Amino acid sequence: MTSRPLPEALILDFGGVLYDIDYDAPVQAFRALGLEDFAGLYHQAAQSPAFDELECGQIAPDAFYAFLEGHCRRGTQRSEVVDAWNSILTGMPSCRIPLVQALSQQTRLFIFSNTNTIHAAVFEAWMEKHLGLSAFRGAFEGIHYSHELGQRKPDPEAFLSICARHRLDPADTLFIDDSEQHVNGAKQAGLQAHWHYPVSTDVAVWLRDRGFDLPESAFRSA
Repeated sequence: MTSRPLPEALILDFGGVLYDIDYDAPVQAFRALGLEDFAGLYHQAAQSPAFDELECGQIAPDAFYAFLEGHCRRGTQRSEVVDAWNSILTGMPSCRIPLVQALSQQTRLFIFSNTNTIHAAVFEAWMEKHLGLSAFRGAFEGIHYSHELGQRKPDPEAFLSICARHRLDPADTLFIDDSEQHVNGAKQAGLQAHWHYPVSTDVAVWLRDRGFDLPESAFRSA
């Protein structure tokens, strides 16, 4: 990859770039609860209004769970719905800590994630238990969750809002995400953007090739 100056700022997606997720897990879990069309209700490219509302902080968790229960077979317990909804979250490899710490020494570092208050509580509790949440969060100048921001990807205005808040030049800001439509939204806002394929590649490899100096411990093979 051709050497070029590092960007002024780097905005990373969370799930699929740093934290491992399994999009198929809730599809299978809800199918077992009688919800055959979960993939039609929720997937990466398009969502029903309830999911968008949850990701923008516009619906309470209880109301959201009630929405899901209404699509499951009669007698489904709330705990089963909770477990099915959270099954998408599978954990974060420990190498992500030295990765983000190294990146933070070379550029201004941020997270922008389409997530919700339910998932955020679960993955932050997991990280606190297994990796130490403060070691991770301390590497970032800003962490923006859609349900707190009230805006979500791929809306170009969401990217511009974050850039304005932190006085970032969009043209000198690099965004990395595992969803093509989110990358396209960033490009529309004038950011540099890279579409990451988490199943086949380690984002640390691409970042190293982009010019970032990373320790061996930042890679999955370490």
